[in-house]
Amino acid sequence: MEVVIVPDAKAGGALIAGAMADLLRRTPDALLGVATGSTPLPVYEALAAQVRSGSVDTSRARIAQLDEYVGLTADHPESYRSVLRREVLEPLGIGMDAFMGPDGTAEDVQAACEAYDRALTEAGGVDLQLLGIGTDGHIGFNEPCSSLVSRTRIKTLTEQTRVDNARFFDDIDQVPHHVITQGIGTILEARHLVLLATGEGKADAVAATVEGPVAAVCPASALQLHPHATVVVDEAAASKLKFADYFRRTYVNKPDWQGI
Repeated sequence: MEVVIVPDAKAGGALIAGAMADLLRRTPDALLGVATGSTPLPVYEALAAQVRSGSVDTSRARIAQLDEYVGLTADHPESYRSVLRREVLEPLGIGMDAFMGPDGTAEDVQAACEAYDRALTEAGGVDLQLLGIGTDGHIGFNEPCSSLVSRTRIKTLTEQTRVDNARFFDDIDQVPHHVITQGIGTILEARHLVLLATGEGKADAVAATVEGPVAAVCPASALQLHPHATVVVDEAAASKLKFADYFRRTYVNKPDWQGI
């Protein structure tokens, strides 16, 4: 696992967007796994700026969804499909025909989960999966004590998560109780995992992910098992890392051609 400490969220976004752009130059039809939330927005903004400048071509790029609410139609403004269309697809000039996501309105939700897992494999797998992290160490909607070999499945939201997400809805009663999420085992099949964490509130989770044991109580710690995992953190999120100075020296002395 490589840990890169950056000054702030904007710098982290630019670094990851640069890695995505390099990937698309090598593999124009790369499948990018994306996450929702406020943390990855600097990544999408920086990549969109490169698209506008003409430095990268996204016309053949494909986008894969990490998770989705159960019960919200695809055109609901707060479905993650709609959010990603606004925040990722449209700014990058990518059409919905290049988008992959689970069907949150399927009558048989379990079958929809299994179908999405198969679809990711049949598409050749995710080339780069962008991840955020919760204060409790969750990735996607894999809450603490999720199986480290779990596949795409339905999960019940904690009440705290529903309260946290209520700000996007008129009231908490409109927040779904269930989501479809890629499992940890599914996530680990991506060729490159990039986790972005910013803010002091994520410091404990980052330390547990990077320096703690691999344990289901901190789902993100499973990234330690991946052959190409990159954790990008700002100074605040890195504040609990015991080996922060080592991580800084390692990155400063890394050959430029290696990228992240």
